[in-house]
Amino acid sequence: MRAVIQRVASASVTVDNEIISKISKGLMVLVGIGTDDTEADITSITNKIVNLRVFNDPADSNKMWKASVKDIDGEILCVSQFTLLANTTKGNKPDFHKAMSTEPGRIMYATFLERLGQAYKPEKIQDGRFGAMMNVSLTNEGPVTFTIDSRKFEYVDAPPAKPIKAAKGANTPRSREKSAQPDSSS
Repeated sequence: MRAVIQRVASASVTVDNEIISKISKGLMVLVGIGTDDTEADITSITNKIVNLRVFNDPADSNKMWKASVKDIDGEILCVSQFTLLANTTKGNKPDFHKAMSTEPGRIMYATFLERLGQAYKPEKIQDGRFGAMMNVSLTNEGPVTFTIDSRKFEYVDAPPAKPIKAAKGANTPRSREKSAQPDSSS
């Protein structure tokens, strides 16, 4: 199970030009469910969502990373997003075979929302419409965005990446910046 968690000032989901869910300060969570995800994955992701310290200390806003969504009494907006499980390592067309199919995914997502409500306040949790074409709007604070995975890197079997070295004379933003500055040696 994979989630993208964003700290937001506000977020909303619109379906067919109608806002179906909206929150104020809290977390916007995109959730991808894999073909072999289980209750253990739900537990892992749920615990991380409600306990991840992504907010400033309510008593001292200069102290960052001190409070969870529970600590600030924030809201959570969840949207099921199977595209998070895409394999893009071969070619240019995403492969979604690792994403759970529709009906089992719907059941797993409903279970996830139920567990999230048990771990936090159900009235503080909103969600989109499973399987619908949704427009998601948000104001990301920071921006602060985290990707979490209940079983990190198990969804894609890829060889280890080789380090990339910049070519001499590479046209990067820094090299362009340096070449635009006057030569101080003359």
